[in-house]
Amino acid sequence: IGPGTVGSVLLEQIETHAHKLIEKYAIDIRVYAIANSRKMVLGQEALHLGSWKQQLDESHTPVSLDRFGSHLKSLDTDHVAVVDCTAGDEAPALYSTWAAGGVHIVTPNKKFVSGPFPRYRDLTFIQKQSNAQFFYEGTVGAGLPVISSLKTLLDTGDQIRTIEGVFSGTLSYIFNNLGATDSFADVVRSAQNAGYTEPDPRDDLSGMDVARKILILARECGCEMELSDVATQSLVPEALRDASIPVEDFLDRLAEHSADLDGEIKDAAKQGSVLRFVGKYDAVANKCEAVLRRFSSDHPFANLSGTENIVSFRSGRYDDPPLKVNGPGAGPDVTAAGVFGDIIQLILRIKK
Repeated sequence: IGPGTVGSVLLEQIETHAHKLIEKYAIDIRVYAIANSRKMVLGQEALHLGSWKQQLDESHTPVSLDRFGSHLKSLDTDHVAVVDCTAGDEAPALYSTWAAGGVHIVTPNKKFVSGPFPRYRDLTFIQKQSNAQFFYEGTVGAGLPVISSLKTLLDTGDQIRTIEGVFSGTLSYIFNNLGATDSFADVVRSAQNAGYTEPDPRDDLSGMDVARKILILARECGCEMELSDVATQSLVPEALRDASIPVEDFLDRLAEHSADLDGEIKDAAKQGSVLRFVGKYDAVANKCEAVLRRFSSDHPFANLSGTENIVSFRSGRYDDPPLKVNGPGAGPDVTAAGVFGDIIQLILRIKK
């Protein structure tokens, strides 16, 4: 579901590497249905991935996710999975229904795992009853092994103390490129021109993407917290938060409302420090935050490049130095690869 930027790359990766998986693991991945926001194509036989765009373009079947799920459950196969590559709430609203029917779920969509906690908790109960699997590595760090690393620590009895990281590729790019003489507004516009922001940069600057990601990791540790409990600092000036303000007007006016932030950037540079927008979970205090913090120039968070992400785990076993995972944290290729990896892990698990 959602053959857009990430979903289309995922389908290409599956088509390209499917034969290698057959040779190495005897894994045969077949795609029986594809849906976008308008229509879908449903097959009783596996779809030919070399022409999926044409098949979807020529389809006259309007999209219905209820029918999409019913179609998967009607297939004559032992296991089926929904791969949700959308960014909205419509597909996640059906995860529990699909899982109750034994349908596995793989997704990079953050909306479910950072959504209402009762819904998140209920899915874990449903999974135990139906044996449906739920994989969501791509929700944090694109294709980086962040969630899988955390799961390994927890499953082997380690005690998490803190998790802290630079989780937003967009905000990483912005603050990695902010020098002492640069204005925040100029670098935000540059990031948008380079295609590193959402169409409306306020979606990135609000801090909510980072808040969702740190909440996902906190919940993995057993924290029963809602998104509203995450202390989140918005970098969007209050006067420009109204969504009715056009994006171009927002960018034009950002400089006049960012004097305090520009001053903080310059002051940090004078002190040999940098600013980074980070998410942090403190397990001892049971607290999550997504905020702008200052780091010395020799700190690992200060030495990132481009859209790089970094996550630091401090635990009973890994404290000084902490366990760190870092690398590209944005982009369709790495995100799709993270989802692809989850599909492979799902199949290997159910083959046991």
